[in-house]
This record gives sequence, C-alpha cells and structure tokens, in this order.
Amino acid sequence: MVRIVHYINQFYAGIGGEDKANQPPIVLDKVTGPGLGVQKEAGDRAEVVGMVVCGDGFYGEHTDEARAECLDLIRKLSPNLLIAGPAFNAGRYGFACGDIASVVSDKLGIPTVTGMYPENPGVELYSKKTYIVPCADNARSMGKALKEMTALGLKLVSGVKMGPARVEGYIHRGVRKNFIHEESGGERAVKMLLAKIRGEAFRTEYEMPDFKKIPPAAPVKDLKNATIALVCSGGVVPLGNPDRIRVSSAESYGVYDIAALDDLTPQNYESIHGGYDREWANKDPDVVVPLDVMRELEREGVYGRLHPFLYTTTGTGTAVSFSEKFGREIGEKLKDAGVDAAILTST
Repeated sequence: MVRIVHYINQFYAGIGGEDKANQPPIVLDKVTGPGLGVQKEAGDRAEVVGMVVCGDGFYGEHTDEARAECLDLIRKLSPNLLIAGPAFNAGRYGFACGDIASVVSDKLGIPTVTGMYPENPGVELYSKKTYIVPCADNARSMGKALKEMTALGLKLVSGVKMGPARVEGYIHRGVRKNFIHEESGGERAVKMLLAKIRGEAFRTEYEMPDFKKIPPAAPVKDLKNATIALVCSGGVVPLGNPDRIRVSSAESYGVYDIAALDDLTPQNYESIHGGYDREWANKDPDVVVPLDVMRELEREGVYGRLHPFLYTTTGTGTAVSFSEKFGREIGEKLKDAGVDAAILTST
C-alpha cells in the first residue's frame, strides 16, 4: 500500500483565506478538501496518511522555518509519495508547493508531484526539481488536476520507466536522454526541414527557450521639465472598485483621474489585490501608489509635473498575454499624452 502525504495551503484546508495566510505548518487530524479527491483517485492502491498544511504567507515570509517544519512533519508520516496542491495560478501557493516538493524529493528520496498553471512562477523555479502536472488557472479544474497528479505519482512510485513529458503529462523538466534511433540525426533533420517547408506538423528534438529582449528605455534628459505618470499593478483602485477589476488573473485595467488629489486615503482608494495582505495598503494606499510623495517632489521642482491619470490593475496571476496587452495600450496612451517617464509600482 502506497502511503501518500498531501500538502495544501490554509484555504484548501478550510482554515481561512488571506486572514489566515500566516498559519504555521500543521498536520490535519483527518483527510479533507483536495485530499479526498486524491484518495478517491488512488482507490485501493494507496492511502492518504496525512495532510500537511501551511499558510501561503507564512511559507513565503519564513521560508527556511516553514520548509524545515513541513519536512519534519512529512518525514514523521513515512510517505512513499508526496502530492502538493494543485496551486493553479496562485504564485505564493505555487512557490510553496514547488519548494516543499523539491525539498522532500531531495531529502527523503521519494517521488513528488504538484500541479500548476504553466505561467505560475513556481513552474520556472521548480520544474527541474519535481514533477509538475499542467492544469488550468483556477480551481474549476480541481478534479482533473487531482486525477492526473495522482496517476503520475503512483506511476513514479511503481518504478515504471517514465517517458517524455508530452507523453506522460507533466511539464518539461529540461532533461535530455540519449538513446539509439533507427534513423541518423541527419536523416531526421532533413525530414523535419521538408515537413516545415510543406507546412506539415513536426516536432523539434531540442526546444530552445524563448527569451524576449526588451531594451531599457533611455534616461530622462530633463527631469525638471518632465511629465511623470504613475502606473500600478498592486490593485489600488477607487473605493468600491467601480470597473470591477479582478482581484487576480486580471483581464482589464483602470484609468482614474488623480489631478485634484494630493493623497490617497481609505476614504477614496483601496487595494483589491488578491495576492498579498492588503491591511496596510487599505490603511494608507500611498504605500503602494506613492501619490503623496510625488506631489511633494512636484512642489519642490524635482520634476516637471505629475500626469493627471493613474493606470492600475492587479498583477497576481495575470497572464503574460494580458500583461503585454496592457503595456502596449497604456504605453500608447502615455506617449500620446506627452509623458516622459512612468513609475510602475507593485507590492
């Protein structure tokens, strides 16, 4: 009987949301939440012997401590397999799942599997250190993700030789294996070339990373006469979020007139960002969008003037395609308005 330990965060453990993100590592006294799905998929082949829980905030802010405590709790449960998440597109959760999975694999020498949306930052950090099953960006695909994660995990435990990522259903780990092929490299290369010329499908044998080269902007030549804009991915919006910008995985941004404002206060602005503890941002939104300091510098003549509009969205989980779209559109608007530079604030 395979012994499975399932790692989840405070939300899926039913402990709480962002208000409980600082939950230290614990072991639940029963199998619950996603753990029930893992047990269902495993059937009589395995047993979920424990569920280790840690708050996303605690793991991110006290990583060394959280890692050591979680590892100790998992070791005491004597598992043959660790399943973490799935984290979908939640950045902090993805980091925690990837980190504890990689540490358990290294320290305990057992297979580990987690699940993430391909654009989750945890994929880039940990895809070479653990097996990551690709999943959707939200929990609507929970059932499918748990089924695929459990199946992959049990296959790893069985010792069956693993095939390529595209066949086995995990995100490429950057591992290349040599084997004897019936055709020489030259023959295969020519066949790929001919297929490409004919417009037919083909698969390269050596995928290269696609790094976009973004040249840095030239420095502002005349700061004292420059117009500077504030742009924010920290989710600071007018009170009530009038444009209904999503708290994560944003598909829109807002443009708000700040010409008459010298300060952002809880009475006029708030943070709706779903990726960090908003307590201090909602007590003083200027900690994310420094309007108060920009006004002081403007009065002192450090720069020319502040652009009268704030551009804002939420960055957590937002797809690269939308981020690029926002950047192009906002950039064009700022250029058309004669803005010389922008300060992009995050969290």
